Amino acid sequence: MAAELTVGEVARRSGVAVSTLHFYERKGLIEGWRTEGNQRRYPRAILRRVAIIRIAQRVGIPLAVIGDFLSAIPEDRAPTKQDWHHLTQTWQAIIDERIRGLLHLRNDLDGCIGCGCLSLTDCPLRNPEDRLGEEGPGARIIEESLTQATRTTDLKGNP
Repeated sequence: MAAELTVGEVARRSGVAVSTLHFYERKGLIEGWRTEGNQRRYPRAILRRVAIIRIAQRVGIPLAVIGDFLSAIPEDRAPTKQDWHHLTQTWQAIIDERIRGLLHLRNDLDGCIGCGCLSLTDCPLRNPEDRLGEEGPGARIIEESLTQATRTTDLKGNP
């Protein structure tokens, strides 16, 4: 089995487009090198890293948090079972907070979806006189609660 893979091999084996791999590399999530012939090469361990990135993105973990985790693991080795356990413990609080935010959104959907959107101009409980509308478009309260969890949770899952 090859110790190094081409960008095409990584794309085929991981199910990720070449352009996505280049994006991950620009963001510092993965790292490769160039051969003397200027071709991209990656260590075989990159496949597990790409899998972790895809899983994390799927559950809504921000790329910066993913990058912080991956930066602690040497590039030339695949994340281990122990690394994966640490990762899942770390991200548990973020995922739990997202679930709470989504449940809140679901439960309040018929009355209000976060103030400031759908031209809701009069919500005496959460947005009197459409104050949040001055901050910009979108569901301001819901967006804030979802991003707050990411900002206040460290890599160990501690608030």
